[in-house]
Amino acid sequence: MKRKIITIDEDACTGCGQCIPDCPEGALQVIEGKARLISDLFCDGLGACIGTCPEGAIRVIEREAEPYDERAVMQNIINQGPAVIAAHLDHLRTHGEHELYRQAISFLQDQKIQVPDHNTQHGPHHGNRAGCPGAAMHTIPRPHEKKGTQTDARTESELQQWPVQLRLIHPHASYFDNADLLIAADCVPFAYADFHRDFLKGKILLIFCPKLDADIDEYIDKLAEICRLHAIHSVTIVHMEVPCCSGVSSVVNQAIHLSEQKIPVEEITITINGNVK
Repeated sequence: MKRKIITIDEDACTGCGQCIPDCPEGALQVIEGKARLISDLFCDGLGACIGTCPEGAIRVIEREAEPYDERAVMQNIINQGPAVIAAHLDHLRTHGEHELYRQAISFLQDQKIQVPDHNTQHGPHHGNRAGCPGAAMHTIPRPHEKKGTQTDARTESELQQWPVQLRLIHPHASYFDNADLLIAADCVPFAYADFHRDFLKGKILLIFCPKLDADIDEYIDKLAEICRLHAIHSVTIVHMEVPCCSGVSSVVNQAIHLSEQKIPVEEITITINGNVK
């Protein structure tokens, strides 16, 4: 069947092993100095391992693969203890994989294994293992102003072009000439209240999601073409603090390297509370 599954760029992979703890399913191992996907059966294609790769060597693609087998995964991880089982259950729940979650709980019950505590609202970390931090649920308290107390003037849009989604952008567009680029993760403008005023003013905007968008290679090639065709003065990257979001930087850096242009890059990280980190 054709489905989403991870792939690893062996040339980029250094074998550091940072991806291994974020795959409680046990689909990854470091073998002969490189991270390897040991079985299609164990990879759910949700990409929890992506954000922890410092080299950007892991991404999600769609290809022919054996169907993911939840019971096989559970059989593989139960000997690793409650912390790993909890991380896996968290991983399924935070990604909305309710049927796979049901299968996992059923397997534990069939094996008469106690279901460990895995309340995702308490955070993604359990022991030395983790679920997907980028999908963990958070409530962010905000002070509520009373009606009639709003004194700030209406914020004006600083957007200079359309479209903004990288998939829809045409590399030959004239607005890239002599431009300063702002390349942002999809979630940033929602998390950071003064996005237009502090980041967008005077810049051409491109947005994408390094985890959920399907063809990241296409994005790298398109950005590289933009950099080759136009005099780009600077690139500002703005992404969220969650690990998977750091993939924005990897895409941009690969594209600039591919373009063989020297372009100054500034990277800004936004916390889930809406502040600059």
